[in-house]
Amino acid sequence: MKVEIIMPQMGESITEGTVIKWHKKVGEEIKKDEILFEISTDKVDTEVPSPENGILKEILVKENETAEVGKVVAVLETDNSEYVDKAQDTPTTTQVGGEIVDIIMPKMGESITEGVIIKWHKKAGDKVAKDEILFEISTDKVDTEVPSPEEGILTEILYEENQTVEVGQTVAKLKTTTGLRPVTTAAETVEIAEEKEKSAAEEPLRKEETASRNANRFYSPSVINLARAEGIPLSELDTLEGTGLKGRLTKKDLERYIESRKSVAINQDVKKTEPASVSEYKRVSSDGVEIIPMDHTRRRIMEHMVKSRDTSVHVTAVAEVDMSVIYNFIKENKNKFAKENLKLTYMPFIAFAAVKALQQYPLMNSSIEGANIVMKKYINLGIAVAVEPNGLIVPNIKHAEEKSVIGLAKAIADLSERTRTKKLLPEDVQNGTFSITNYGVFGTLIGTPIINQPEVGILGVGAVVKKPVVVENEGVESIAIKPMMYLSLSHDHRLIDGMIGSKFLMSIKHILENFDTSSV
Repeated sequence: MKVEIIMPQMGESITEGTVIKWHKKVGEEIKKDEILFEISTDKVDTEVPSPENGILKEILVKENETAEVGKVVAVLETDNSEYVDKAQDTPTTTQVGGEIVDIIMPKMGESITEGVIIKWHKKAGDKVAKDEILFEISTDKVDTEVPSPEEGILTEILYEENQTVEVGQTVAKLKTTTGLRPVTTAAETVEIAEEKEKSAAEEPLRKEETASRNANRFYSPSVINLARAEGIPLSELDTLEGTGLKGRLTKKDLERYIESRKSVAINQDVKKTEPASVSEYKRVSSDGVEIIPMDHTRRRIMEHMVKSRDTSVHVTAVAEVDMSVIYNFIKENKNKFAKENLKLTYMPFIAFAAVKALQQYPLMNSSIEGANIVMKKYINLGIAVAVEPNGLIVPNIKHAEEKSVIGLAKAIADLSERTRTKKLLPEDVQNGTFSITNYGVFGTLIGTPIINQPEVGILGVGAVVKKPVVVENEGVESIAIKPMMYLSLSHDHRLIDGMIGSKFLMSIKHILENFDTSSV
C-alpha cells in the first residue's frame, strides 16, 4: 500500500516548513521510527521519522524547498494494509506544552519607527491571560497599552521601562500554555536524555570548541537569508550556539543573537542619555530637595511646547461670553439626555460654534509649510484631554463640520474615555486642523494656550461662573446675574493678524450668545 508523507504541523502559527535534508533516497528501505527527513520552520528545526516500514518510492519536495503544512512531500510503499486506516487518525505531533512567542514592538502608524516602554504590567515568570495588558508604550503620536496575544507565562523581558525600541523588535518572550511537537518514540526519548547528559558533562569545553565544531554545519535557507539581510558573515554564524537538533542554528537563535547586539547598543546609549527607571534616580539631598527625572510623556510635551513657542508668533485675544441661552437649555434638558447615557456639557456647544466660525474664517483652519499656506477643506477639531498624573493629549474629531451638537457631544465623550484608558489609535491624534483646550473644567477663568503645531490657532475655554453684569434693555441699563465665560484665542501672527483673529473670536461669541437650541 502507498502511504503519503506530509509536511507536519509544528505549532498553531506555523504554516510551512523547509526540507533541509533527506536521510533516504528513492528506492531505499526504511524502518518504522527511522529518521526520514529533516525540516526547518520559523519556530524549530526537527527530524521527521518514518511512520512505517517500507520503501521510499517518491520524493515530491526536494532539499531546500519549502512546502505548506499538510502538503505531501513523499510517498512510501508498505505491505502493512492496516496502516492506511491508522495513518488517517494518528497525528504526527503531540500536545506537550508551550511554544515560545515573540512579543514585538507594535507599529502604531506609518510614520512611527520606534516606541518607549513606559510600564511593564507583568514580570518575568508571571502568568498572562490572552488579551490581558502586558505593557504600555509611548510614541510621538500616542500612548497605548499592548495586550498579550496568547495565554501563557512571560519568560523573558528584553527591554526595561524607559528604553526606546524600534518597531518590529522583540521586547519579550512568552511561553504559551499549549503547543505541538513531533511524536517522540521511546528510543528517541532515551537518546535525547543521553544527549542532554553528555552535553552537560561537556559544557566546560563546549564554548571553547564552538568555532571549530560548527565550521561545517548545515544552515537552513531561512537562516542564510536572515544572515545576509543583517550583513552577518558565515564565519560569524559558525561561532553561534544553536538550540536545534544536534546543535543546529535555528532562525530563532539567529534572531535572538541579532536582538542581543541591538540591545547592547541601545543599553549603552540609554545609560548615556537617560536612567533605566525613574525610581533608581529618585533621591532627596540633605537640604530636602527631591530630584525626579521626567517620564517620557512629560518630556515629549515639553519638547512639543518648546517647538511651538519657537515656531509660531503667539498672540492672544480674550472675549467674555454670556452663556445664558446654553446654560438654561442644559439645565432644562440635562435629565433627558442623561437617560440616553449622554452627559450634556458646554463643550459640544463651544465646539459647534468654533466649527461654524472656522467655516466663516477658513484661514484659521490652515497651516504654514515654508512660504505656502495650506488651506484645509475639512475640519479635524482637536480636544485637549488631561491625563493623570500630569499629561496632556489632543485627539481630534475627524470631519467635525459634519456633526451636530449631539454628534460632537458623543465624539468628545468617546475621545476622552479612550484617551484616559489608553485606547487611542495613531490616527486619532494625527492631521488636526484646530484645537480647543478647556482649562475651565479646573476652575481657571483665563489662560493663554500654546498653539498645537502645525495649526495656527487654539481656543482656550474658561470656567462658566455667575457674576453681576450690566445689561441694556430698550435703552435702560440694569444689573443682572448671568453665567459668564471667558474665551481666549491664541493665534499665529505669522498668518493670522489681529483683525482676523478678533473677527473669528467674535463670531464664536455671537453664535454662543444667540444659540438656536431648537436645532439641538
